Amino acid sequence: MSDSTVISEQDLTALVAGVLRNAGFSQDHATAIGRTIAAGERDACKSHGVYRVEGCLRTLKLGKVVPDAVPELMADEGSSVIRVDAKGGFANLAFEIGAPALIERTRKLGFAALVINDCTHFAALWPEVELLAEAGLAAMAMCPSYATVAPAGGNKPLLGTNPFAFGWPRPNQNPYVFDFATSVAARGELELYRRAGKPLPEGWAIDADGNPTTDPEAALAGAMLPFGAHKGSAISTMIELLAGAMIGDFTSPEALDFLGTTTIAPRHGELILAFDPVRMAGGRADPSAKGEAL
Repeated sequence: MSDSTVISEQDLTALVAGVLRNAGFSQDHATAIGRTIAAGERDACKSHGVYRVEGCLRTLKLGKVVPDAVPELMADEGSSVIRVDAKGGFANLAFEIGAPALIERTRKLGFAALVINDCTHFAALWPEVELLAEAGLAAMAMCPSYATVAPAGGNKPLLGTNPFAFGWPRPNQNPYVFDFATSVAARGELELYRRAGKPLPEGWAIDADGNPTTDPEAALAGAMLPFGAHKGSAISTMIELLAGAMIGDFTSPEALDFLGTTTIAPRHGELILAFDPVRMAGGRADPSAKGEAL
């Protein structure tokens, strides 16, 4: 006899939102965060599901997130850059506020970018590119984190886990979506191994002295490693530059300096790029048909 309980995505969203609302988050923030956490559980990504509720509450308790921030969609002159000031709140609501303008501008221009500044971030990125793909757009999303990853050849943390996500629309099918950290694994995976009392796989991390380790505690006190050695290190550096320096927000070392700890959600910015495949193809081909064939 199983003691598991099956709960719908909608009910889980409401349950998580209720917990966050009781803790002091505004209803809009609680619901936006709840949707992202429920999506993590729906897609069997435990490191970004219900497990993240504790981190949200810890970040709030230490005063490092604004629970009732009202993100501001900044005025612009019709350019390809949409900007949202998250006002120190979690990024989820800021994205939801900026997404309609990003979709409209991408359809008008063929390409547009959404810049989110001054946000606190804990979440997976695939729900964002998934929403854009369901609107018929191709999309990329990326952000830095805080310095917990040693670059290829290094022995001290410098880069963040720096996730990257991509979405491609497929009519009458689920969109093609991927989302991965540029470290060997998401930092949340190390925390889950620590909680379970299990050793890490070889090649995931080094300790504070720069030596390879499979001990989660030593790894969390040391540094994670990039996937694919120099390749992952290069992609991670690109994300620091595009989604940190270029948008005028924190890089991962700056985010760590601002917080002084890796035990709560990091503060930085986020960059989302959207493309209209039909406009990009210019009538030369049917992008949907090519995408379905892959």
